[in-house]
Amino acid sequence: MQALILGLVAALAWGFHDLCIRVVAQRTSIPAAILTVFVIGAILVFAVALFLGEAALPNGPALWLACLAGFIFACGGYGLYRAFAIGPVKLVAPIVGSFPIISVAMASLQGDQISLPQWLAVFVIVAGVGCVAIFSKENEGGEISRAAILWGILAATCFALSFAAGQAATQAGAEMPVLIMTRVASVATVAAAVLISRTDIRPPLRLLPALFAMGALDVLALGLVLMAGNLPNPEFASVSSSLFGLITVVLAWAILRETMTRGQWISVAVTFSGIAYLGH
Repeated sequence: MQALILGLVAALAWGFHDLCIRVVAQRTSIPAAILTVFVIGAILVFAVALFLGEAALPNGPALWLACLAGFIFACGGYGLYRAFAIGPVKLVAPIVGSFPIISVAMASLQGDQISLPQWLAVFVIVAGVGCVAIFSKENEGGEISRAAILWGILAATCFALSFAAGQAATQAGAEMPVLIMTRVASVATVAAAVLISRTDIRPPLRLLPALFAMGALDVLALGLVLMAGNLPNPEFASVSSSLFGLITVVLAWAILRETMTRGQWISVAVTFSGIAYLGH
């Protein structure tokens, strides 16, 4: 239950984060946006760690697992930004939000006992998220962009792998040092890509408040999912955090005025029912 709650709070944070992506990614270069968000997140994590007296790096397996998680998360972040830059939100968010099936499958392969009803609940969640896209009105989105779908699939896969590696790292070491190393690895990955591609990394000054908020929301959400690594059924945090896709869609409806069909609203209700069962 605790892992599920952490995932739900993470979903809320990522929902607002991804809504900002839709706006920011269309007004500046994607590498500039990602690097700024990751650097801000890293600074915030280190500041909190200093305040708590836990500003240290992990050792042993926790170190390389955290580095791996950070590298994969950066790859997923790039896919996420590219997908949202293409849009629309109601297509991209459900695709990215389908990653929990990978998380639960990996947990099962590692020996965790996942009951049949729990498997069914996971499929209900994923199906509910997917139906948000299926029930879109045909005349609203035009042709579905293959590029947006592929980038969304890449992001979903990378997030599932990153969460698994990050939770394994927290099981081998302290939570805050692991989060610090994950952030450092993510920043280093994006910075290396920027240097190789010689991309301009200066975002417009008017976007800095939004990028700062995105950095804070992103590190909060990732930290909550990684914290679940020391709780029973940590994969449920990954499952419930996938709700960010639906939150993003609803926010896009409320703020960006993207329309929602009756079928999409029903899908939202179905997904919540799957989440509620997992927390039972």
